[in-house]
Amino acid sequence: MSTIQHPTGPAAATVTEATTTQREPRTRSTRASRKAEQHVDGRKPKRSGLLTAVMVVFVVYSFAPLFYLLVNSTKTQASLLSTFGLWFGGDFHLWQNIVDTLTYNDGIFVQWLGNTLLYVVVGAGGATLLATVAGYGMAKFQFPGRRAVFAVVLGAIAVPGTALAVPTFLLFSQVGLTNTPWAIILPSLISPFGMYLIWTYAVEAIPTELIEAARMDGAGEFRIFFTIALKLLAPGVVTVLLFAVVATWNNYFLPLIMLSDPKWYPLTVGLNQWNAQATGSGAQPIYNLVVTGSLLTIIPIVVAFLFLQRFWQSGLAAGSVKA
Repeated sequence: MSTIQHPTGPAAATVTEATTTQREPRTRSTRASRKAEQHVDGRKPKRSGLLTAVMVVFVVYSFAPLFYLLVNSTKTQASLLSTFGLWFGGDFHLWQNIVDTLTYNDGIFVQWLGNTLLYVVVGAGGATLLATVAGYGMAKFQFPGRRAVFAVVLGAIAVPGTALAVPTFLLFSQVGLTNTPWAIILPSLISPFGMYLIWTYAVEAIPTELIEAARMDGAGEFRIFFTIALKLLAPGVVTVLLFAVVATWNNYFLPLIMLSDPKWYPLTVGLNQWNAQATGSGAQPIYNLVVTGSLLTIIPIVVAFLFLQRFWQSGLAAGSVKA
């Protein structure tokens, strides 16, 4: 049997140095990459005091209204008007204000919350579905009049929703749909911007070769859409859904002119009605309930943004990046 002989003396030292030298490059390369990230082109990253100050102003401007709602929701009606608005004062009445808000006027706030959820689920959900189907069709199908449809969609995006509110009211009044939930749901189903966003996103997100391969395998168009395209469009769909939910949740002018029965009010119109109780001959101010109700109203939107934030960010960026 042959015996492996290990080098001794100077040869052993040479082998040890070679082994150590082979292990060091990875560590050195890691350190070098870190230094390269910190010093781009040999220059240290610059920090702008002006930009930092501007960002601080934006942060304060964004969070000041939320802080105001949180602070003043803990106050009673009397302390709300007698203490500083941006700090706590008196006893802590947040939980009592929440109970009073939910039970005031036979729990009308809960009914307004249910109406808002109805308008969001049916209106915003339907708008997202229609925008997804239409945008996918515009991106992946060729048909006569495609450019005309594109021009109409861009024109519809340029028209503000408030400009269409009065014509929509006149149209719905002729068919007897005013003062019904359909007067809010049906206009909410149309989202030209959502359709355009899905359109531009689908052009890059769904390879045409993938659709052709699915057709060669015998898959129908609906199966291709629901099993392949919809999964690839998920970030864009979530983005459109967030825009539609926020627009429907904060919708004020359309319900204001369409609805006259308080039982169909959304939260925006209902809270404004509570706020109007402070004026007139028989004024009954309930500012503490208005503030608390406003705080409860924004919680679902904040939760939705925090939960879907990563989909929203990727959806905004992916449509503008080409492979």
